[in-house]
Amino acid sequence: MEFRVLRYFLAVAREASITGAANSLHLTQPTLSRQLQELEKELGQKLLIRGKSKVTLTPEGMMLKKRAEEIVDMVEKTEAEFKSINEIIGGDIYIGCGETEAMKYVTQVMKELQDECPDVKFHIYSGNAEDVTEKLDKGLLDFGILIQPIDLSKYDNITLPYKDVWGVVMRNDSPLALKDVVTIDDIKSRPIIASRQMSRKYSAASGFLDWFGDEFEELDIVATYNLIYNAAIMVQEGIGYAVTLDKLVNTSGNTNLCFRPLSPKLESGLDIVWKKYQVFSPAAKIFLGKIYKKFAAKYF
Repeated sequence: MEFRVLRYFLAVAREASITGAANSLHLTQPTLSRQLQELEKELGQKLLIRGKSKVTLTPEGMMLKKRAEEIVDMVEKTEAEFKSINEIIGGDIYIGCGETEAMKYVTQVMKELQDECPDVKFHIYSGNAEDVTEKLDKGLLDFGILIQPIDLSKYDNITLPYKDVWGVVMRNDSPLALKDVVTIDDIKSRPIIASRQMSRKYSAASGFLDWFGDEFEELDIVATYNLIYNAAIMVQEGIGYAVTLDKLVNTSGNTNLCFRPLSPKLESGLDIVWKKYQVFSPAAKIFLGKIYKKFAAKYF
C-alpha cells in the first residue's frame, strides 16, 4: 500500500467525487480510478460506492479513511520534525488537553517560547482523557494535559501546582442557585448532565464517583457530554444540571447560568504527560525544558 495512494483515497473521500479529487490532485480521472481499483484489489475490500452524483464510502472505506488520516498525520509530523533539526529553534509542538483553567499557565510557557523563537508553532487538540491518550499512544501528540487520576504506567509526567474544583453548572432560576454549595442529596434528586468519562476507571470524573459513593447509581443521568460547551447549552435549555469543573463555563452577569461547588469540596490535580522514552523534536525538547523550569522543582 503506497502512501501516495492513501492521499488519493483521502482526496476522494473529502471531495465525494472522483472527478473533483482528480482535479485537486492534478491527475486524470482514469488514472485516479485505476489507482483506487488497485487499492481495493490489494486490500480485498470494496472501499467506494460510485453513485450518479457522488461517491460514498463503504464501512471498510470508513475504516481505511480513519487509518489513512492517522498515517498521513504521522508522516507529516515526522517530516516536519526532521526538517526542523537543522533549524536553530523551530518546528511544531502538538499538545492535547482536556478542559481546565490550568491551561492558561501552560500557554504562558508557550508564549514565552514563541517570543524567543517565532518559528515554533503550536497545535492544540482538545478532547477528554481517552481522546488525548489515544493520540499520545499513536505518536500524534507530543504532550497531554490531563486531569487526575491518571494511569501513568506508560507516561512520564510533571504534576502542575494547580487544582480544579468540581461543582454543578445550573440556571440562575434553579432552586439550587440559592445555595452556596451543592450536596449529595441535592444532586441525586435532579436530572444530571454528566461527562462520558464518569464511568471510566482512569478519569478525572472517577474522583466524583468516589465522592458520591454508592449513591452514584441513584443519579438520574439524562444526558452525557464530551466537552462542556454543548452541555452548557443543554443547561440553558433546562435539560438538566451539568457536573463539571469550575471556570469552564461562562457564568458572568450576561448569562443565565451559575456555578456552585460540591460540598464536601472535591478537587482534581493536573499532569503534563508524555510517552516514556519519547524522542522529542528540538522544539518539543526546549518546550519541555521550560515546562520543567516553571512547574518542577528542578530540571533533570
